[in-house]
Amino acid sequence: MAEIMDGGGGGHGKHQKKRAKKHSSRVDMTPMVDLGFLLLTFFVLTTQFSKPKTMEINMPVIPKDTTNRMKIEDETALTLLLTEKKEKIYYYYGKFKPDASIMKNTDYSKEGVRKVFRDRNKDVIEQVKTLKEKLMNRQIPDTTYKRLAMAAKGDKKAVFVIVKADDKAKYKNIIDVIDELNVADIGKYALVDISPAEKEMLKVMGVIQ
Repeated sequence: MAEIMDGGGGGHGKHQKKRAKKHSSRVDMTPMVDLGFLLLTFFVLTTQFSKPKTMEINMPVIPKDTTNRMKIEDETALTLLLTEKKEKIYYYYGKFKPDASIMKNTDYSKEGVRKVFRDRNKDVIEQVKTLKEKLMNRQIPDTTYKRLAMAAKGDKKAVFVIVKADDKAKYKNIIDVIDELNVADIGKYALVDISPAEKEMLKVMGVIQ
């Protein structure tokens, strides 16, 4: 807002010449400052700050009483072996046997480990897909969807993936595998150390030295 200040002026007396009045202008910045604070407050209150992203990792718990260990059924077990060869993943189904014929390998592509997970977990994937459709059609609430999806992923017949890595495996590769587990709707998995027998098998196959 601008103010016009009267600078006074004209002469006094009968014979003095009348002077033109001088005007001075001054800009009042108070409304601009108020507007700036209002805009700042608006943006602070309406801006959504980025939330820290976390990744859930299921670590095995060593029980004090070894007689109550959880038993993993052979038909649901899938074991991955991660080594220093970052482009390959070695895996086998069921119980480990000292036989190289049980060992298979794949890579980290969509047609690699993701396909292995999806083929092994197709029943759960179909159940979760059906629940998602019901959620989108508002047939079930979000809380019910989460509860039923978790129950489907944790079913005793669902696949249980055991990720084993040696001391030379890349951390990025472990994260990539966990990402693929989440994409394939696999809710039961654990990270454990590779066993000496499995490491010896990889040495016989020439995978590691």
